[in-house]
Amino acid sequence: MTATPSQSYSSSSVPRAHRRALRDTLTLVGLPLLAALALPAAFAGGGTRRWFGGRAESQRAEAQAAKDAAAAAFYELDTAQRDLRISIETITAVDDSPAARRAVADFQAISGRIDEASRHYIEAVDAHDLDRDDLEASVAAHARTELTRAKDELGNVKKELDRFGDSLGPLLDKAETRLARLAPAVERARQGLLAASNALDAVRESGLKADDLAARLATLGPELTKLNQGAGQHGVAQTLERAELVAREAESIRVEAERLPERAAEIDHRLVSLRTRAEALTTRAGQVDPVLSELRRRFTAACWQDLQHVPDQAAESVRQAEQKLREARVARDEQRWPDATSLLSTVRALLNTTDESVSAAGDRLRRLNAVQKDPQQEIDRTRFALRDAQRLAMTGRTTPDPRHARPLDDSVARLDRAIATLEGRHPDYWHFLTETEAVRQTVARVVAQIREERGGAH
Repeated sequence: MTATPSQSYSSSSVPRAHRRALRDTLTLVGLPLLAALALPAAFAGGGTRRWFGGRAESQRAEAQAAKDAAAAAFYELDTAQRDLRISIETITAVDDSPAARRAVADFQAISGRIDEASRHYIEAVDAHDLDRDDLEASVAAHARTELTRAKDELGNVKKELDRFGDSLGPLLDKAETRLARLAPAVERARQGLLAASNALDAVRESGLKADDLAARLATLGPELTKLNQGAGQHGVAQTLERAELVAREAESIRVEAERLPERAAEIDHRLVSLRTRAEALTTRAGQVDPVLSELRRRFTAACWQDLQHVPDQAAESVRQAEQKLREARVARDEQRWPDATSLLSTVRALLNTTDESVSAAGDRLRRLNAVQKDPQQEIDRTRFALRDAQRLAMTGRTTPDPRHARPLDDSVARLDRAIATLEGRHPDYWHFLTETEAVRQTVARVVAQIREERGGAH
């Protein structure tokens, strides 16, 4: 049922006189009492009806009252169904979840029961002309019974409809929330696009290019067209998602455009800074050969042979860095900002590698000088780490855990072997240093394991 009886059924199923009577009855429900008392003459088609006293008139009045009550129930049910249909349409406009689809199916089922109750009501109204002059008391009583039954059926379906409407609360709240977000979201997208466009204009006026940002902004044009076409054409959920996407991308473009002058200045600074660093590394790389000469003169080949490639490698890395710097300068002049940034990152990586290799030669000589002068300092440092780990392993125990004792015992033996290598005529000090470093790393792992296990036990 979607309307008053005259709207719900075709002219072939409801006679015109009956449809007119139904409209008159529905009108009567809303009229003031005095106007309603004046209506019986109108139902007689303008003539004068003969009034019969006694039981027949009493039954007629009761039947008319039942008819009025049924009409009121019909009107209330029709209104409730119309309101609930709007709620269902609101939900389906923004929600395609299983719960929403079940709600639509349930509403269709209830609508079928409403149509059935409405049909019974209209049939009861059509079957009895309560305005007949010769209406018998028994006929009026029968009409009252059928109209009351129709009213009760309409009322029962109305209660079912009300319960169903109450169950839609969460879905409807969610849908209304999303609908409430729609207009502001679309407006934010439009304002975001305007702000991004203004930011691009300002950047161009300053003499900077922003071709990549302009291209990104242009791709949002079709999305704006769809937003302007509205949710009616593209759906509420899709329009809301599109508006949020456009707003995010437009904001990103605006921020990048406003930062472009700062980015250009930053690239200029990095070009100068990395150029200076490359020149300094060229000077430092030239000092590696004297360091290597001293290493060769004073220490065994095992102490320096892995460093022989450093001068040539450093020179090549600096050459590559200078080439990338020139390319970065061209990219900056052409305002290809992403390319310039990428090239400068490559230059920095090359210089970092060169710096490490150049520093390694000097660091090697410093450490070898120190251990040649006083190897005992390195030995004491390593033994202290071992003893500290052994005390920790024995804390709270009478015997150490084999998982801890075994690597510590192995480390003690490894340290002793490393010390023994210093007794030769030409000791390999670099091997000694790498062995003591390896022992300390093993000890550190055991200590970390013990503390982790004991921390977990608590």
